Amino acid sequence: MLNLTISTIVFFVAAWFLNSYLDEQGIPRGFTRIVMVLVLASLMSWVVGWGVDWAQMKIEGPQASLRATSGLTQLMKDAGQQQP
Repeated sequence: MLNLTISTIVFFVAAWFLNSYLDEQGIPRGFTRIVMVLVLASLMSWVVGWGVDWAQMKIEGPQASLRATSGLTQLMKDAGQQQP
């Protein structure tokens, strides 16, 4: 959840900064500029989100996804359903 929150904030900040920078440079607004800002802001957001995931994994360690699967298996056994 932290990844989504931070990367969303970075996207909007990067888009605003890029638009301001391109205005200062005198580049006219148009479809190409809009797409360029969208792609660059998305790339920055993706990189920051990856960095947040990496830092979170270094701090907390890898997440144990097997526990959720075993819990589902036990729930299916209790309900009397066969596993696929």
